[in-house]
Amino acid sequence: MTAPVAPGGAADRPQPDTGRPVEFWSTAAIRAALEDGDIAVWQRIVVAIKRDPFGRTSRQVEEVLETSRAGGDELRGIAKAMQEVLSRSRTHLEVNERAEVTRHVRMLLDRSGLSQREFASRIGVPAGTFADYLADADCPSASLMIRMRRLSDRFARMRAQRDNPTVAD
Repeated sequence: MTAPVAPGGAADRPQPDTGRPVEFWSTAAIRAALEDGDIAVWQRIVVAIKRDPFGRTSRQVEEVLETSRAGGDELRGIAKAMQEVLSRSRTHLEVNERAEVTRHVRMLLDRSGLSQREFASRIGVPAGTFADYLADADCPSASLMIRMRRLSDRFARMRAQRDNPTVAD
């Protein structure tokens, strides 16, 4: 016969549902997995964090880490490891997003047919600032991205009309 488990013991905690994706686990199940899980369970959580660094699972892990720290319940070394995974995953995502913005700015410039200097002038930024956008050294604001798209659209239409004039009957 086994000894009864006191309320609040490991047997009373929600256990991770290993049959469901981590993204559908409750915060209590995430907590239990971090406290009592093994490397295979932790790896599933890491995969979910890397897949969506600002998503539900990432926020749940943050909450668990914050409440365990505030309550004095240290989650052993897994807390530091999960914090590192969150930080690196978010940094990686931000780097990729900045590179995507740079590619999009380059595409808008190329589509317009304008020189860098002329494009920069027409969107109202110094040529050096625009060069920084193209070099991924700086990132334009959302409103400036819209202005760039409109300029590119206008000049692309003008070039298309010039290259393919319609014949009047």
